[in-house]
Amino acid sequence: MLRNADFRRLWLSNALTSFSGQVSALALPLCAILLLGATPAQMGTLSAMQALPFALFGLPVGVWLDRNRKFPLLLGAELMFGLVLASIPLAHWLGLLSIHCLYVVGFLTGTGLVISGGAEQVFLTFLVGRSGLIDAQARFAATESASRLLGPALAGLLVQILTAPVVILFNACAFFISLLNLRRIRARESVPAPTGTHPMREMKDGLAFVWGHPLLRTLAWSAGSWHFLFFGYTALQILFATRVLGMSPGALGMTGTLGGIGILASSILLKPLSRRFGAGRTILIGLSCTTVGFVLIPMLPPALFGSGTATVIAFGILVMFFDCGVMLFFMPYMALRQRVTPDAFLGRMVSTMRFLTVAVAPLGALAAGYIGDHFGVRSGLACVAAGAIALTLWMVLMSPLRSVKD
Repeated sequence: MLRNADFRRLWLSNALTSFSGQVSALALPLCAILLLGATPAQMGTLSAMQALPFALFGLPVGVWLDRNRKFPLLLGAELMFGLVLASIPLAHWLGLLSIHCLYVVGFLTGTGLVISGGAEQVFLTFLVGRSGLIDAQARFAATESASRLLGPALAGLLVQILTAPVVILFNACAFFISLLNLRRIRARESVPAPTGTHPMREMKDGLAFVWGHPLLRTLAWSAGSWHFLFFGYTALQILFATRVLGMSPGALGMTGTLGGIGILASSILLKPLSRRFGAGRTILIGLSCTTVGFVLIPMLPPALFGSGTATVIAFGILVMFFDCGVMLFFMPYMALRQRVTPDAFLGRMVSTMRFLTVAVAPLGALAAGYIGDHFGVRSGLACVAAGAIALTLWMVLMSPLRSVKD
């Protein structure tokens, strides 16, 4: 696979955007919290705005992907990310930055993710074939771990020194570099043959295909339930770390670095776990690991054993465990759904699955923000933890994924 120059270029761009995404994941919320004094409800709304495009555009984008070449869409999304992120420091320096500006940025970046995520997954299948997906995903997971090792720590340190808008400007530049690199890829898919059917019919067919396939249906509702909880968690996690636990941006970045170790561990464990237990049980192992993080993080005190440093270390270890679980959940999940889908449905399947799994995520973010506003941030995270326990018990005891080997 590494002898394929086009795969190497796609892998390099994935590394750049993964690194940039990790930096943005910390810098954007810190921009809202530190510069604009955002409340839990506002942080919930910001998280919801990032997920809303999946509900609005997921199905139409699937039809669009199946009717067009994916590579130009991937290039357009990279350009969009760079321009949108560059607008934040510009608005800050002009004195125009507000929480509503961040809502717009969140919505537009979410829209870019709807397009680029589906386009990259289908284009990757074109480059490496279905038989190479597990290896390719494992390499992408290793890249993700490297970005998590370096990105959050660097982001936290730079936010502390240079402020969040400057860090976001560097992020925008990374997307422009990724765009130039992608333009060097020579492989080109053929233009899909015209279907002659109405887009609404194709969206309906995509939904019917996913919902009529037992494995895809199980993956959809389980991942959808998880995303509902995850977006509630992300809406409150950084607020909890900074305002309840008293962590600085630099300390918060260092805990994110431990998350990178968790992703690195997942890239090493993915193939042996899949061989030993099968893809379905590997997904359940990943889900259980994330639940440990969901449950224990809200229990942390500001000074564990009388030490704030101990709290930071414990927080980082739990983030490491959580991020390892996320990758063990989603790597075999993505490979399984690609393997069982015919070429003609790949674009619609990816976007339909993203629609079904992330459409409810804004509700999770808004609900967690409401609870955090009225009953405290720790209470909001505790509700997320209760939901995670219920989902894990149901999946482990009742889900057909227990018997899925490949």
